[in-house]
Amino acid sequence: MFFPFFHRVLHRVRMPLEIEHRFLVCPRKLPRPLPPGRRIEQGFLSLDPVVRVRVTTPPRGKPQAWLTVKGHGLRVREEFEYAVPVAEARRLLKHCGHRRILKTRMNLGRWECDRYHGRHRGLWTAEIELPSPRARLPKHLPEWLGPEVTHDPRFTNARLAEAGRWPKNLRQTTHGNP
Repeated sequence: MFFPFFHRVLHRVRMPLEIEHRFLVCPRKLPRPLPPGRRIEQGFLSLDPVVRVRVTTPPRGKPQAWLTVKGHGLRVREEFEYAVPVAEARRLLKHCGHRRILKTRMNLGRWECDRYHGRHRGLWTAEIELPSPRARLPKHLPEWLGPEVTHDPRFTNARLAEAGRWPKNLRQTTHGNP
């Protein structure tokens, strides 16, 4: 058995297909004030396939936890996400070693904007999920978006966690605190 608690607690909460575009963010151009974000701590138990454990803590309220398995692909891929007990997720995070990420996620309309902390400090990304593989990005993109990195595997959370730092040649693009 992959994890001993599967039989007891797994409850699938997401559809199996994730379609998203990811961009770097120019934080100085973000609208002010920023909405309160939720703290996300995630770790990677496996990189092929990606098996992620995540604990999300909203500004007010109780933490929630998820176990996610992601298929291959960058823009379109299978994604299976299951709610798990927070205490067990925290224990699983300890098994991720250095393959962990800490970030704050803010919702800006349809966009999810992530501000990374710790060894990824200074990195901001934004993602938009689309309803189908044929769906197109909105015609007008927010001015605070930087370069699209959807097809750059260095900017997947799994790769960022494994590498420990984000690519230096792109740091000046988004450098700076808001």
